[in-house]
Amino acid sequence: MRAAVLGANDGIVSTAGLVVGVAGATESRDALLTAGLAGLLAGSMSMAAGEYVSVSTQRDSERAALAVVRRRLRERPQAGLG
Repeated sequence: MRAAVLGANDGIVSTAGLVVGVAGATESRDALLTAGLAGLLAGSMSMAAGEYVSVSTQRDSERAALAVVRRRLRERPQAGLG
């Protein structure tokens, strides 16, 4: 939940900053709309890629830890009983 709230807050602030910057440079509504949509799309793709990398890294770390436990149990099966 915390990640979703912080991600949404970050997206709102960055998109608003982008739109305000474009609004300061032009009065074109089309340019504002294009900039806003492009910012939302880029932000969502960036968040999705970051989440994918995060989940993949966590999965790899857990697999490595399980491999260590399995190896130790193969080497000393009695150690797992105590």
